[in-house]
Amino acid sequence: MDGKPVASAPGSRPGAPERPPADDSLQLRMRRARADIRSGALRGDALLQFLLSVPTSERDGWVDALLGFDEPPPDIADLPRGAVPYLPCGVDEILAMVAEVPLRRDDTFVDLGSGLGRVAILAHLLSGARAQGVEIQEPLVHRARACCAELALPLVSFVHANAADIELDGSVFFLYSPFNGEMLSAVLRRLEDVARRRPIVVCAVDFELHGVPWLRERKTPKVSLTLYDSCVPGVPLR
Repeated sequence: MDGKPVASAPGSRPGAPERPPADDSLQLRMRRARADIRSGALRGDALLQFLLSVPTSERDGWVDALLGFDEPPPDIADLPRGAVPYLPCGVDEILAMVAEVPLRRDDTFVDLGSGLGRVAILAHLLSGARAQGVEIQEPLVHRARACCAELALPLVSFVHANAADIELDGSVFFLYSPFNGEMLSAVLRRLEDVARRRPIVVCAVDFELHGVPWLRERKTPKVSLTLYDSCVPGVPLR
């Protein structure tokens, strides 16, 4: 549920990962990079520079191939009111988020509406932070867990749950328009509970959180990405 519906090309499914690039040299680099991720050799700035070396137009599809993502399963038929069908967040927004927060090794990163796990996995690989995804669609959770097992990523985990119904904990939370209405209001109440215990950053892609008194907006160079720092009396700023 980590996104919002968009118009799709004939014969395509909204939210489906892009096909990996056809260029043979990129395919060879992708296979080598995947092996290096599995062994723990490709992390942090080295991975960032590697991703930036891939042409922007091919970056999303290339990353999905790198992480081993297949065609996502269909959205479940009984999405609750306020939940949004699956669509992955763009890689460039994820890179901007990691840099602008900035995400650190001692953070606990939580993606609310994590889908196949693109955001949580990249956030961990780029920063070293422990990462967790919360996703309401169980088939997506199974796929994300399998991907992490294949890549040997024990610090990335996924929970099958409605983010509005579970107790949350973490220092950096990511939302790519995963829900709206009362569900969003309930999630914000959960996040406020966390902010009363520790400073947090809320990262919002393609939507804005207006009128939330305990959040202070922080613009970023990426127009689609807005950061919000918690500002709660008695709790130190991040």
